[in-house]
Amino acid sequence: MPDMMSPHPLLFMFRDAISGDGFLAGITLSGRTLMLEEDGKWWMLGVRPGGIAECGDTAQETFLRFRNRYKEILFDMAEECRTFEVFRQEVERFFYEPDGQEERRWEDALTAIRASDCAPPAPFSDLPKESPERCPSQVTVERLDGGSKRFMPSDNVRDTYLVPIAG
Repeated sequence: MPDMMSPHPLLFMFRDAISGDGFLAGITLSGRTLMLEEDGKWWMLGVRPGGIAECGDTAQETFLRFRNRYKEILFDMAEECRTFEVFRQEVERFFYEPDGQEERRWEDALTAIRASDCAPPAPFSDLPKESPERCPSQVTVERLDGGSKRFMPSDNVRDTYLVPIAG
């Protein structure tokens, strides 16, 4: 029988600046993943956006691989899209493309966490906690090179992984 941990729901936030064909786009994504350990490997499965799955020997390695794979997808989209508007539509399509099965698994895992009185297991116990209702899944794509936006250090967002809590 395989060594398997129950899927653990996670929230995350990424912000990227992506160069395209004649445009600079800012993408801010608040998403959801499932993470589990199976047969000595950690797996991170994209829920929103779906279609991304990465594995590694540690949870931290898996986080990094997932993050890098997401960036590679954005780079590929930027290379294929000839205008900002097409790029924006493609990023939004990718983010909002439903994967009902993984979304149900995420909701079931969240329900299981909310039903138990246990603290999150390692390696999740040290992550910040947030209510999913306060951190909804969403993506924004804005053009950064239009000249009307003043860039500020406060625009920077660190990559963040959060453990959902009862809200």
